[in-house]
Amino acid sequence: MTIAEVSKKYGLSADTLRYYERIGLIPPVPRTKGGVRDYGEESCGWIELMKCMRAAGVQIEALIEYVKLFRQGDSTIGARKAILVEQRDQLLSRMAEMQSSLELLNEKIDGYEQRMVSAEQRLRLLHTASSEP
Repeated sequence: MTIAEVSKKYGLSADTLRYYERIGLIPPVPRTKGGVRDYGEESCGWIELMKCMRAAGVQIEALIEYVKLFRQGDSTIGARKAILVEQRDQLLSRMAEMQSSLELLNEKIDGYEQRMVSAEQRLRLLHTASSEP
């Protein structure tokens, strides 16, 4: 696939794809004899992984280190796993913080809704009382 096709498929600009490759966020993309990037299944798999990891808030530095270790071979499997475990733990922590924030917001919203119901009931009583002869 060309960079334009990959850009469209993953919703990333061609500049972003080139940047990811330049900084080592994805391994070097194979090229045609003419020097044009030729994204295959493996390259696309890396893009999918990095897009997912970035959406989850995984740090770019950790991902660059992961790719660097991957390129060094199987002797780095333990180190790669450690990076993923650390990033997972950080993500779980952020998710717990977000869950707490969501619960607090829901409590605040419920409080407003209860006040609105009470206010509406008072208005109905006032309206009913003022309508009586």
